[in-house]
Amino acid sequence: MSLLPWLRWIEAPPRLSSRSPAEMVLETLMMELAGQMREAERQQRERSSAVRKICTGVDYSWLARTSPPTYDLSPGERLQLEDVCAKIHPSYCGPAILRFRQLMAEQEPEVQEVSRLFRSVLQEVLETMKQEEEAHKLTRQWSRRPRGSLALAAFKARARISPFASDIRTISEDVERDTPPPPPPPRTWSVPEFRALQED
Repeated sequence: MSLLPWLRWIEAPPRLSSRSPAEMVLETLMMELAGQMREAERQQRERSSAVRKICTGVDYSWLARTSPPTYDLSPGERLQLEDVCAKIHPSYCGPAILRFRQLMAEQEPEVQEVSRLFRSVLQEVLETMKQEEEAHKLTRQWSRRPRGSLALAAFKARARISPFASDIRTISEDVERDTPPPPPPPRTWSVPEFRALQED
């Protein structure tokens, strides 16, 4: 008798991750920061060894061993960055990482500047999120508004027309003062009557 069917039944069902999306975003962004800091430190070491090689004319890179990372974030700075990362929506995590990598490739910052660059990218993403949220709010408010109010608003805008009052003196102004104004046309009941104020 084969035990394989029983063994398959005993296997534990696959468990879903118990972490929330916000925790996963936080962890992903902080891992990206740590990786970019290691890469910036490695590039900085390579640049300094290339300069040393040019100055001394001797290459000791085969003798040197890789040193452990020397720069690390302070606990306060790490907490501040984690706090900002926690505000990032999961749908913006990928674009934030891409923007961060793009700026890292363009600027090639020193290790100490990486966290500042990361913070600026996170602030950009938060601004984008805020702008899109405001746009969604306006869209929702506009879609909830009754359709008839659009025509009413256009009519109200046209009803606010006021006669043109000009402060600019013209040559013909004296002539216009001496001539009596033409009689107003007969008033239609549906249209309000507009009259200019006369200065005496």
